[in-house]
Amino acid sequence: MATGEVTKAVDPSTLPLGAVVTNSGRVSVAKMYEPQAPELPFTPAQLAQLDEALTLSSRTTGLDFSVYLGALGASSRERAEELHGSTDRPSHHVLVAVSPGERVVEIVTGEESHRRIADRGAKLAVMSMVASFKEGDLAGGLISGLRMLTDQAGNAPRS
Repeated sequence: MATGEVTKAVDPSTLPLGAVVTNSGRVSVAKMYEPQAPELPFTPAQLAQLDEALTLSSRTTGLDFSVYLGALGASSRERAEELHGSTDRPSHHVLVAVSPGERVVEIVTGEESHRRIADRGAKLAVMSMVASFKEGDLAGGLISGLRMLTDQAGNAPRS
């Protein structure tokens, strides 16, 4: 309202539900707040495929595979190694840590898993994942990388 304008009185009976006329003559309207559901990086089908790939990788190789998706911070390698160290069997574990916002991919292997997955094989898996990530296929890149790492590690040794 500009200075000097005259406003008409509002009839409270014409206001919609949740609206009132305040003592100063202004109309205050309450609106229902509906929070938006957070956007998840994967669809339920992609989550199922990722779970299947992780399970198959672990069963086939006898190694423990996991994926971390989130911020790794300025020292991404140290953070990935910290996450790897917090697993149940770090020596038999393979962690694929991806930070899409920081454009970082780290693969951390333990003592036993490093014997079975060469650095060159891990680098090839990272290159494959990054190619898919550039195309906007986060789930497909992770699944492809897990398959490549599984192929590198080979079948679980027989006891």
